[in-house]
Amino acid sequence: MQNIIKIILGFFLTFTFLNAQVLEQNGEKDGYEVTLKSSKALVVGSNELLITLSKDSKIVESVKVKAKFFMPEMPGMPYMESEDNATLVNGVYKMNINLPMSGTWQYQLKFKTDDGVVHTIKGSVNL
Repeated sequence: MQNIIKIILGFFLTFTFLNAQVLEQNGEKDGYEVTLKSSKALVVGSNELLITLSKDSKIVESVKVKAKFFMPEMPGMPYMESEDNATLVNGVYKMNINLPMSGTWQYQLKFKTDDGVVHTIKGSVNL
């Protein structure tokens, strides 16, 4: 009986890992092309996200980037959020976001340009 449970658990874990996909979403806001990627498949816990910004096919490196991931309050579950400010590393903005549970997470990705304008992109990811 224990062997059957181990086999079923092994199949479940294998199927879960094989279906995990790396996040990659593209968007455009006010002439800026934005790409949001994860360095690996999203998991419950800490996730490294990579953001690239370009305008007129040139990488933009002079903006401040931050993101907020949140899950609205639901019956029996409180509102949850995680946010971080990105740091620029070799032309890519990197940040760590903690997603404490599975489900649909909404996000707001904001970047402030040199002229003081804050641009916001909204979206969602499934975990």
